Amino acid sequence: MSYVCMYSLFMILIGALVFCSKRKHFLLMLLSLEFMVLSLYYFLLVVLSFYMKEVFFSMVFLTMSVCEGALGLSILVSLIRTHSNDYFQSFNILW
Repeated sequence: MSYVCMYSLFMILIGALVFCSKRKHFLLMLLSLEFMVLSLYYFLLVVLSFYMKEVFFSMVFLTMSVCEGALGLSILVSLIRTHSNDYFQSFNILW
């Protein structure tokens, strides 16, 4: 159990590291966020199954993460249609 928890927490930390290092492209940031959400889902599933609790909460979490992914992709499409790329340096948020 402890190795599986450490492995999933290591995956979350790697996702956070990629999120911080690849902040130039919006798509890479979305992919690293999805990786962090999936590793958090894996951690939640392992912990809930270890303590023999209901796994229904994991399905609610998975549904919310799918909604978050769809929202991120819609923002990405909107960004590409207005600015023709996904670079953060090409537009000013304050304007």
